[in-house]
Amino acid sequence: MSDVDLSKRALFRQACCGAAGLASMAFTPPALSATGNKTDLTPDQALEVLRKGNREFISDSPIRQALGRERRLEIARGQTPFAVLVSCSDSRVPPELLFGRGLGELFIVRNAGNTVDTTALGSLQYGVAVLGCPLVVVLGHERCGAVEAAVSVVTKNTTFPGSIGNMIEPIVPAVLRAQTQSGDLMHNAVRENVRRVVNRLRTSEPILLEPIQSGKLKIVGAHYDLDDGQVDFFDV
Repeated sequence: MSDVDLSKRALFRQACCGAAGLASMAFTPPALSATGNKTDLTPDQALEVLRKGNREFISDSPIRQALGRERRLEIARGQTPFAVLVSCSDSRVPPELLFGRGLGELFIVRNAGNTVDTTALGSLQYGVAVLGCPLVVVLGHERCGAVEAAVSVVTKNTTFPGSIGNMIEPIVPAVLRAQTQSGDLMHNAVRENVRRVVNRLRTSEPILLEPIQSGKLKIVGAHYDLDDGQVDFFDV
């Protein structure tokens, strides 16, 4: 057999291996597969669970939700969260603790400024359409660094290095809107930023609009006070 024939066979084997690899990548990874089990909570019931959990957090009540080995094994092969949280990356704003929840209860999308880009939108849509969450909460918070940076851009024409400016850009319209309102600019900008995200989600795509219209989904805004620990739900 000639060297040319051997080379052709080697190339053929490599091509087959490559095709098999691509084919295997086409399958949905088990971690992204729906379990078939979904919460039976209504949107209002899910919201009340969060309200109750926050009241317990404020009163320093211990988290009674399962966090140990038994719960970890229970949810190892599937998750049934009852709410999607769009929250800020701020280390002082951990959603599970603020609402007294345990493992596998909240599907959380976090970024600086709790904004919604394509990746965040797809993530929360997955939480609603695939995992069956009946509630989406957009959670802003007091003294948000991302909003503060956007305020600085608007009021002082500040520039930021790297991709920070691009991250802040979606928040700028909220600051401009807040400038027309009476009261503290930062406080108003944080709430306006939340309100803009909520309105966008409520009027975005059929994957969210249809469950909203049928009463199976509620999208609300919320504001977390760093000083007293209270979460104020609004635009409910």
